[in-house]
Amino acid sequence: MQTELPPLKNDLLLRAARGEKVLRPPIWIMRQAGRYLPEYHQAKGNLSFFECCRNPEVSSTLTIQPVDRYEGLIDAAIIFSDILVIPQAMGMQIEMIDNRGPHFPEPLQSPDSSQYARIMLKQVNVAEELEYVYKAISLTRQKLQGRVPLIGFCGAPWTLICYMAEGGSSRMFVHSKTWIYKYPQDAKALLKKIANICVEHLALQVASGAQFLQVFDSLAGELSPSSFSSFSLPYLRHISTSLPARLKDMGPQPVPMTVFAKGAWYALEDLCDSGYDVVSLDWLHDPAQAMEVAKGRVTIQGNADPGILYGGRVAIKEAVRSMVEGFQQGRQGWIVNLGHGEFMISSFLF
Repeated sequence: MQTELPPLKNDLLLRAARGEKVLRPPIWIMRQAGRYLPEYHQAKGNLSFFECCRNPEVSSTLTIQPVDRYEGLIDAAIIFSDILVIPQAMGMQIEMIDNRGPHFPEPLQSPDSSQYARIMLKQVNVAEELEYVYKAISLTRQKLQGRVPLIGFCGAPWTLICYMAEGGSSRMFVHSKTWIYKYPQDAKALLKKIANICVEHLALQVASGAQFLQVFDSLAGELSPSSFSSFSLPYLRHISTSLPARLKDMGPQPVPMTVFAKGAWYALEDLCDSGYDVVSLDWLHDPAQAMEVAKGRVTIQGNADPGILYGGRVAIKEAVRSMVEGFQQGRQGWIVNLGHGEFMISSFLF
């Protein structure tokens, strides 16, 4: 899929992800492209969110906007897409509703539903269904001209099944927990199918030009430690162990991979041994303690509370100082980021 691409001028992120010593810690921000930018609204126009994702020209433009605006301050671009493109590829309808978020008109109710049978029987042609993502990645690599690496991503199986079962955002996660506690074997079959699609999706992103990958298990914290061990961790490991073999079959070299299991503070030890190069932390972790647990096995990414952005310059500087000290000055083994996604990042960068 890749054509000849310009050489990378700033490989700080990739070197840090591999555990090499760097002159300074690299920085990128989850959700660094988005509605806080006036140029985002200009480029988006009247298009819906998912129409932006499906338009490679618009997606690539939105991806690069933060790199242009904060030139020299951001060490990576992350492709403008969404974790829910995988359920869409599996045949589920999703709408993005203003001030509400994603909505599934027909959520996945039970293993007895005809929708579950359709999803499990469908042979998803990932390259065809999500071709727009790969075109956007290739186009973005060309536009970046090697300024910074490009990050690709996917949602983790547990997080995706939550959205598919709940029909959108949730407070109680009644339906997704019904799946894992009442229908555990059916849930595991679905999680495995999603995991295999994730592997293919990530592999095709690398083949298209992605130089770094992140798996977002944004709802991991809704699971107890034992449930995380049964319904999340095995599928995160399946992705990390299966992807290199798939890339070998396709031709591209493996790229560094990050796992982000928000809220799963109890699983840091397991995550450090889950086959990823980088473990991304939310703000529930103490940086120094996390570095002690990691013991150099992985690079750590994170973990400022996005809420500090409401505190003003003094609060932001203090949080950054504390974070730098906790992560042992960041010369090795640390990538700077927030502890979750945030649109309002301009105060953090200046």
